[in-house]
Amino acid sequence: MNLFACSTCAVNYSASGDSIGWSIFALLLLILAVLGGVAFFMIRLIRRDNANLDPELRDDYVHQ
Repeated sequence: MNLFACSTCAVNYSASGDSIGWSIFALLLLILAVLGGVAFFMIRLIRRDNANLDPELRDDYVHQ
């Protein structure tokens, strides 16, 4: 079992059975934080671009 585990899980697996689950949970939180940061940055760029765009350069959406 320890052959396939990373060093964090391999060392902590023998001490506690919950360590692998907490490691996965911590990694999930890290991934969600990074994705949230990327989404926040993209939304901020879109809003900033729309606020500074000259109204004459906007394409008016015409619904037919």
